[in-house]
Amino acid sequence: MKRVRIFVAYDGTNYCGWQIQPNGITIEEKLNKALHKLTGEDIRIIGASRTDSGVHALGNVAIFDTESQIPPERFSYALNQRLPEDIVVMKSDEVPQDWHPRYQDNISKTYEYHIYNAEVPNPLKTRYCTFVSFPMDIEAMRKGAEYLVGEHDFVSFCNIRTNAQDTVRTVYDLTIEQKDGEIVIRVTGNGFLYNMVRIIAGVLIRVGRGFYTPEKVKEILEAKVHTSEGVTAPPNGLVLVKIDYN
Repeated sequence: MKRVRIFVAYDGTNYCGWQIQPNGITIEEKLNKALHKLTGEDIRIIGASRTDSGVHALGNVAIFDTESQIPPERFSYALNQRLPEDIVVMKSDEVPQDWHPRYQDNISKTYEYHIYNAEVPNPLKTRYCTFVSFPMDIEAMRKGAEYLVGEHDFVSFCNIRTNAQDTVRTVYDLTIEQKDGEIVIRVTGNGFLYNMVRIIAGVLIRVGRGFYTPEKVKEILEAKVHTSEGVTAPPNGLVLVKIDYN
């Protein structure tokens, strides 16, 4: 028996998120079925991040245990022959039997939220960007984002349905860049609460449009009251870029 780690990229448009559920097709389900076809074993993978319905990833991480004689580094090639085109295993390797993708020291996750800011939509951006037709004040968004960097109680920036008992998280870096009509909010932290990045994006979009001042971000953070209602940005703009195990 060996434990194999895989790095997975996917377009989440056609899936009901990562985790298996009864009401739709998920990334985890597709990977489990591909592994069963490949090995004949009843394998259940464990993922590092349970991305929501419609959310994309370039570097989610998962593990599974197998008795297969396939070399660990060859699983990526073999699985890709059995997966749909919108799910790709970028890399596979072997890890110790006690290695777990969610319970390691010094984990950091990086997400990007993409906004297409123009007068009319671009059909080539629709699947991966949230469209905003009104002018956006990037400098105001950057000022607002500064209040979120560091260790804070982010209960104001998580969905009311979150089951996390501890809502303190550390944001290491939060940048906002603009190029060719696309605004990218990039955030790196030691972990994120349910819908946290999408709520951060939603609040900063309101700052950019002038509905909120940059100081309003600080007020929301310090209020420690759920603000997800009507603020959570759509899922299609969100990408899990990478998970680092330092």
